[in-house]
Amino acid sequence: MNEIQILVVEDDLEICQLVAHALVKEGYRVDTVHNGADTFHRFKHGSYDLIVLDIMLPGMDGLEVLRRIREEYQVPVLILSAKDTEVDKILGLGLGADDYLTKPFLVGELLARVKANLRRYLYFQPKEGDKASSVLTYNGLKLDCNTFEVNVHGQSIPLTSKEFSILKLLMSEPQRVFTKSQIFEHVWDESYSLEVDDNTVMVHIRRLRTKIEADPSNPDYIQTVWGIGYRLSGKEQV
Repeated sequence: MNEIQILVVEDDLEICQLVAHALVKEGYRVDTVHNGADTFHRFKHGSYDLIVLDIMLPGMDGLEVLRRIREEYQVPVLILSAKDTEVDKILGLGLGADDYLTKPFLVGELLARVKANLRRYLYFQPKEGDKASSVLTYNGLKLDCNTFEVNVHGQSIPLTSKEFSILKLLMSEPQRVFTKSQIFEHVWDESYSLEVDDNTVMVHIRRLRTKIEADPSNPDYIQTVWGIGYRLSGKEQV
């Protein structure tokens, strides 16, 4: 686990030290920065497997940092925030965050979420000896589990790790209807809570549609089955 490197972006020095210390005790390599601008400097000089990102940063706030990260990188991002409102949560996830914790939080919960996000992210990374069978195709969609790449009719589409996991699940069984709870528990590896997690799944589905659909308001691929969930739709071309 020593090769796994995490960047903690937090302006509160006490919280930053607490998080970094807990992660180091788990065997991770940890770098810390205290503002948004230094985050990008670190990215140019290091390679990270996960970012713990506070929203309330001096100067450039965490959501702007997240937006810029997503322009170039697919690394998982776990947001920390003192703002315990649904608006902040959905906004954060809508920009491409993979997970979200509000302050105050238990260190054990933080570590559990870090491990779950790393497990999913590293699972999709290329492994020596992987075969072409890990490439899923459906009606112009191509998802490569070896390279973490998605193509739509030959065009490369960058996805976050959560978006990739959702699409992989839907492509694994085309035409099967997956409930929101099934999607959440498979992708987030947590128990489902109707009020909060319904919105989380819907936000990620909406973002995924904007990336892979020609017309997100009239999707060709991800179909809503009202009152139940979602499925990969359309007749597969042979």
